[in-house]
Amino acid sequence: MSLKQKTKELLKRRAIAEQGGGDKAIQKQTAMGKMTARERILALLDKDSFHEYDLFVEHDARDFNMEKKILHGDGVITGTGTIYGSPVCVFAQDFTVAGGSLGVMHARKITKIMDHSLKMRVPLIGINDSGGARIQEGVNSLAGYGEIFFRNTLASGVIPQISVILGPCAGGAVYSPALTDFVFVVDQISKMFITGPEVIKTVLGEEITMEELGGALVQAEKTGNAHFYAKNELECFDQIKKLITFIPWHNGQKARAFPPKEPRKEFKIEDIVPSDPKKPYDVRDVIRALVDDSDFFEVQERFAANIVIGFGRINGETVGFVANQPLVLAGVLDTDSSDKAARFIRYCDAFNVPVVTLEDLPGYLPGVDQEHAGVIRHGAKVLYAYSEATVPKITIILRKAYGGGYIAMNSRHLRADFVFAWPTAEIAVMGPEGAANIIFRKEIKEADDPEAMRKQKVKEYKEKFANPYVAAAKGYIDSVIEPETTRRILMHSIEVSANKNVGQPKKKHGIPPF
Repeated sequence: MSLKQKTKELLKRRAIAEQGGGDKAIQKQTAMGKMTARERILALLDKDSFHEYDLFVEHDARDFNMEKKILHGDGVITGTGTIYGSPVCVFAQDFTVAGGSLGVMHARKITKIMDHSLKMRVPLIGINDSGGARIQEGVNSLAGYGEIFFRNTLASGVIPQISVILGPCAGGAVYSPALTDFVFVVDQISKMFITGPEVIKTVLGEEITMEELGGALVQAEKTGNAHFYAKNELECFDQIKKLITFIPWHNGQKARAFPPKEPRKEFKIEDIVPSDPKKPYDVRDVIRALVDDSDFFEVQERFAANIVIGFGRINGETVGFVANQPLVLAGVLDTDSSDKAARFIRYCDAFNVPVVTLEDLPGYLPGVDQEHAGVIRHGAKVLYAYSEATVPKITIILRKAYGGGYIAMNSRHLRADFVFAWPTAEIAVMGPEGAANIIFRKEIKEADDPEAMRKQKVKEYKEKFANPYVAAAKGYIDSVIEPETTRRILMHSIEVSANKNVGQPKKKHGIPPF
């Protein structure tokens, strides 16, 4: 056979393999409102940049008549490509081939591209759309998941790992996305759960739909398992592309710098924050007044909204923001917001992203429910994450900074590099009203007009303690600044701390309050 004939045979074999489960299976996938695995990869990556590997891999199962079945690519597509010119490794489970079920060769394809991404130090993107473990392959399927989980852990903090849930992801399969850095979900398409509705009905007698149990909104709003929520797959891919522009390829470098841009004129920082500490405002507008082109890319927008996290750029450089949100629960820290903030801080620290903290909170959320939910343990995660981080850490106290919340939100005592306060800042053990009621309880009780006395004592406490100057006098605040100078001061602080070098005690690793 001539080279020309062999090439022709190659093209024929490739065309068949690229059809995955065939026309009927593809039509069924499309009817569910889902793109095929191959379409997804091509929509995500730069045009003509995808290079596929292991297209002709086949399963080697022999039980339950599996030897008679041909599963093209064994139900998963793997390869490399680029996003805005940046190299990435990618795999996409193909639901048209045996429901995207994971067998031993399927797992080996995934682990091979994972090993490649770690070796080449490039981001890994996994598109999950699978019915779960291939039952016909028994323990080999479980072994495959274990090999994937181990590599997720090995790569953690070394390369960015992104999981995209575009179909079912159930049982043990959910632990791989949970081990990655960012999880993307799409409305009405993504489904994540450990045990499905049928098992729950059988064991507990409770009836619930797949969407109610583990749909996209549930994962984005209630569980916090998802970091980004999209209405459709193309919107999801746009989110991934944008994220890639904010993060580095690996932990040995910084994110790519962009040409600096001034914030948009409609975001005037001095007009956003009311001087009255009881009046709410949207802290995201403060961030937009600080970042280049007012472009803020929020992470976990729908979960634990009392804290805001995400990426922006200052003078062209990527910065991670952690900010209390006075619009929701007055910006208090609770179990969920503590988890949300701590994990993001640790991500930024692992990938050389400076952390800017915007502080305005009355403390930790009180209450029996929070205490019993473990607010002590969860709240300690924030303290641990800030204390452990060695990237540049800068705090701006906008208004309230009370009690344990003041300490937790990247205070000088947790080794913040710079702490600045606006003139509106109130730094104290607790709010003026509560403090006055305790300190002056006897005077208020014995006064002819207790309410008038209480107001007078609250005013006295505010004048004495509820301001930034007492903390500044102790050196806990580096400077009290004018709000309109905040961006310029942040630019300078990030610039001078660019080569920060911190010595840490020798140890294998710490024991965070998981």
